[in-house]
Amino acid sequence: MNLLRKILFPFAILYGFITSIRNFLFDKGILKSTSFNVPVIAVGNLSVGGTGKTPQIEYLIRLLSDKYKVAALSRGYKRKSEGFVLADENSNAEILGDEPFQFYQKFPDAQVAVDADRKNGITQLLSQKEKPQVILLDDAFQHRKVKAGYYILLTSFDDLYADDCMLPTGNLRESRSGAERANIVVVTKCPKELSEQKQEEIRLKLHLNCSQQIFFSFIDYDTVIYGKDKKIEVDEIKLESKLLLAGIAKPKPFFDYLKNEEDECLTFPDHHHFSDADLEAIQSKANGRKIITTEKDYVRLKDSKLISQLYYLPIKSTFINHQQNFDSSILEYIKKTPAS
Repeated sequence: MNLLRKILFPFAILYGFITSIRNFLFDKGILKSTSFNVPVIAVGNLSVGGTGKTPQIEYLIRLLSDKYKVAALSRGYKRKSEGFVLADENSNAEILGDEPFQFYQKFPDAQVAVDADRKNGITQLLSQKEKPQVILLDDAFQHRKVKAGYYILLTSFDDLYADDCMLPTGNLRESRSGAERANIVVVTKCPKELSEQKQEEIRLKLHLNCSQQIFFSFIDYDTVIYGKDKKIEVDEIKLESKLLLAGIAKPKPFFDYLKNEEDECLTFPDHHHFSDADLEAIQSKANGRKIITTEKDYVRLKDSKLISQLYYLPIKSTFINHQQNFDSSILEYIKKTPAS
């Protein structure tokens, strides 16, 4: 794979040139970006793959829902529906996509919608009888047709955008200079005890300007796994032989957190739609044992034949330090941009 990526380096130069021209045209107003008279916060990254967007969106929903009517708007990756869809009691993971459906199930007071055209999605949300007061855009850092009021850029501790290259040689969707659009950069999936010295080294490496803030977060796991009608302490399940199942971009930390020597791990592609043959294979592999999966995978599997032995482990994004500063920055932006 590394050799192939080196061979494809000329295409990375071409891809970088094309995305740079596109960004230049948007920056100069030649290509139009639409703004809205409502606070719009875009969360995204420069790279493909898992940087922790879902737990970051969930963090923002928790932060804001007590004070504002919040809407989360996603593309709805790999959903089987088209156009704008507003989540309701008839929705499922196939209609919304796994992550938006997860938002809908966890946060009943928030509006959750999907639309690949974020401009149309926002317009549709604002036409609802009950308009949102804040709109969160999931994975929309490159969606330049909408000009968000606030940008949160995520980059993984073990895969910083400063160390990466353009597709297809690396994983960057656009040049590193795209980070200049961010109001806040969050370095995600950090070690829990990341030192202040290491934080400063990363800050210097990312070459942020004086107006940009940087924060560091880690993935915090729940102490309990959840099934359809049962809960089990994580410390207890770690001792038990089980099947660990994940269809996410970077499953290793999930496996490492739960795994013991007797366990087996089964990996599927990110956002995988599980076929009947997949379910048969999983059930055979489990051989009567409990199946522990991620929360994102659980929403796609909970109506399947596996439900009697299926459990999931929730996660959340937690800041190493300066959480209050992060919260204050978000709330101050919203106060300055009252909903129409």
